[in-house]
Amino acid sequence: MNVLVACEESQRVCLAFLERGHNAFSCDIQEPSGGRPDRHILGDALKAIQGGQIVTMDGVTHDIPKWDIIIAHPPCTYLSNAGACRLYPRKGELNQERYKKGLEAKAFFMEIWNADCEKICIENPIPSSIFELPRYTQSIQPFQFGEPYSKKTCLWLKGLNLLQPTNIIADYKPYVSCGTSRNKGNPDKAGFSRAGGDKKVRSRTFIGIAKAMAEQWGVDDLDGVQLNLF
Repeated sequence: MNVLVACEESQRVCLAFLERGHNAFSCDIQEPSGGRPDRHILGDALKAIQGGQIVTMDGVTHDIPKWDIIIAHPPCTYLSNAGACRLYPRKGELNQERYKKGLEAKAFFMEIWNADCEKICIENPIPSSIFELPRYTQSIQPFQFGEPYSKKTCLWLKGLNLLQPTNIIADYKPYVSCGTSRNKGNPDKAGFSRAGGDKKVRSRTFIGIAKAMAEQWGVDDLDGVQLNLF
């Protein structure tokens, strides 16, 4: 299958699909850290989702009549509910500049969601209600996929089954501590603290989740059944 993983510099999801024999590509405005520039489209994801002739970083042109699956990780900085304290710096006062950037991020999100593709997954944190995004289909945790961390992630699914847990870990800790928490910067309390963590690294898809996506969605007989599990 032709698989596009949009807004992915780590290539973790892309590589998981490649390992299962799919014609997978990552796309981002950043160069990839996954070691496969020959499978990376350096540029605008909104152009890449259209398919047609795409050019990877090694200069090779690939003909993609249509994507079979699009998995996207659009920027969440201005959409996430975690940024509500910045969106409302004082009670009843809306940060207009941040709100405008949030609306731009929503427009980007919706263009991917409305792409001409039967199977779409968009991954993001819980969004702020002010932006009125479509209701997410399910939420998942890394500890459901063999990773010893908690980091709630929402999935918006179209034409794809719910992602099923593969290896539930009982002993886990927060991947990123809350900035206002007493745990901030304490490696014993959080797996990846804000004090020492790189934003790019924090946003990478966990390998266990990437493998589950490739194993469960990289088949041709999906029935598209969806349930709402939150």
